[in-house]
Order: sequence, then C-alpha cells, then structure tokens
Amino acid sequence: MAAIGRMERGKLCPVQGGRYHNLQSWEEGRNRVRYVPASQLDAVREAVEGYRTFMDLARRYADLVVRDTRKAMAAGPKPRKAKERGI
Repeated sequence: MAAIGRMERGKLCPVQGGRYHNLQSWEEGRNRVRYVPASQLDAVREAVEGYRTFMDLARRYADLVVRDTRKAMAAGPKPRKAKERGI
C-alpha cells in the first residue's frame, strides 16, 4: 500500500472525438464528471489504477482479519491463566 504514490477515484471514459476523456466519480452523493485532456491522461489513468489497487489490497486485508476473527470466536473463549484469575 505504501508503494502506491497517487490515487484518484473514478472511471475514465473516452469522449467522442478522442481529444478528451472524462473522469466520472461519485462524490458527496452526486456523480461528478471532470474532463481530462490527452496530456494528463496517462497520469490520471495511473492514479485511478493506484486507487483500484489500494481498495483491492484493503479488501483482501479486511477479509483476512474477518476470517481470523471468526476462527477465534468459533474456538470459544481462551482459558484464563491462574495469574489472570487472581490465584
């Protein structure tokens, strides 16, 4: 995750004519559209991919933590040591 240098939410879509793309994203309860000139297309595409990679890694990490949590809960409470019981 730390290696991801730039992130941008959204989806890049070509605009007819090919000179521009638009970047569509959901922000503050609305669909926002930002036009991206060809000169910025590679940088924005890389940032969108960075965000997608970050979200995928975060989801995978959360899945692992949830799996471990459920496994620990299914095993039941751990027996307490005598020192913890005050003996």
